[in-house]
Amino acid sequence: MSELPAALQTILRESFSVRTTLIRRDGTPRTIETTYYWDGADRIVLSGYPGKRDWVASIARNSAVTVHTVEFKPGFDIQATARVVRERDQRMQYVLKFIERWTLRPGFPRRRFQFFLGSVRLNRSLRLPWWGPFYFARKILDQMPCVEITLTGEPVMRQGEPPPLSEPRDGGPH
Repeated sequence: MSELPAALQTILRESFSVRTTLIRRDGTPRTIETTYYWDGADRIVLSGYPGKRDWVASIARNSAVTVHTVEFKPGFDIQATARVVRERDQRMQYVLKFIERWTLRPGFPRRRFQFFLGSVRLNRSLRLPWWGPFYFARKILDQMPCVEITLTGEPVMRQGEPPPLSEPRDGGPH
């Protein structure tokens, strides 16, 4: 894949959500919307609230996805490959970057989360055990979904809106 178009780079830098179309177990497409962290090159990390997510299970079964920009114009669709990140150290670095990005949203209580992130980073850099309040933080962070998406296709400028969101089939968590 060549360098991303400047318009797409601006969208990924300034936006807070993307839609991702994945394939369910039965072969039908499902489109979800999540917040993300972009590495400035060809990787996006999806995460969200702690707990099991059916979309993560779908991605674990079939890694082919399409990423759709949601905010700003023009819109883009990009073919990609997804990977569920399970190893704690790699997950933790991604989840912390995701949370840091999430705190930049307008109206978000930044100071509380910046203190939390600083404390967790200090704990990790000093290689301290996960005790006391850090144990609770680790349990929450360990339960957050973490999916690394590598943009593999050439971005296609989209005319119109991104695909609509799909409902989960089982009525469970998104």
